[in-house]
Amino acid sequence: MDELTASLAETVRTARQDRDLSASQLAERSGVSRAMIGKIERGEAQPTAVLLGRLSAALGMSLSELVAKAEGRRFVKAADQPLWTDPETGYRRRAISPSSGGPLELVEVEFPPKTEVAYPADAYAFKHQQIWLLEGHLTFHEGDLVHELDPGDCLHLGPPAPTKFVNSSDKPCRYVVAIARRA
Repeated sequence: MDELTASLAETVRTARQDRDLSASQLAERSGVSRAMIGKIERGEAQPTAVLLGRLSAALGMSLSELVAKAEGRRFVKAADQPLWTDPETGYRRRAISPSSGGPLELVEVEFPPKTEVAYPADAYAFKHQQIWLLEGHLTFHEGDLVHELDPGDCLHLGPPAPTKFVNSSDKPCRYVVAIARRA
């Protein structure tokens, strides 16, 4: 088990316990099985982006906040910014912002070619987000809306809705997500 997986395991378990939730209650809120939650909390499974997104939403935090808390830093040099790779898709997520507890989080994502990742609406319930595309092309489904993003384009997400990130090209795309907690 690598250091980040171990730290994520402890962070998920601590966040669940701090909220007085049983594993069964977290499973019900997140849609992630109790058995999988147990494996994640014991560091026996490296969760996908979708699973971490569901768990973090059910815990009232963003995915990047969960990863940043697992790292436990207030200042992070570029070379030390936590990088997490989804074992299923190869999606790479770098937590740019330190885990200072501030109102803004910045995350850089490298999204592999021919890949898609979907998130439920509740993954966005506690935050405002903007997506700024740096390289490549990204198709972003936001409920019934479809946005085609090219380099330099920036999208402010609307009210929480099911979403899907799609890179149908033969090249990776890279973007920054700015996240602020909803008041």
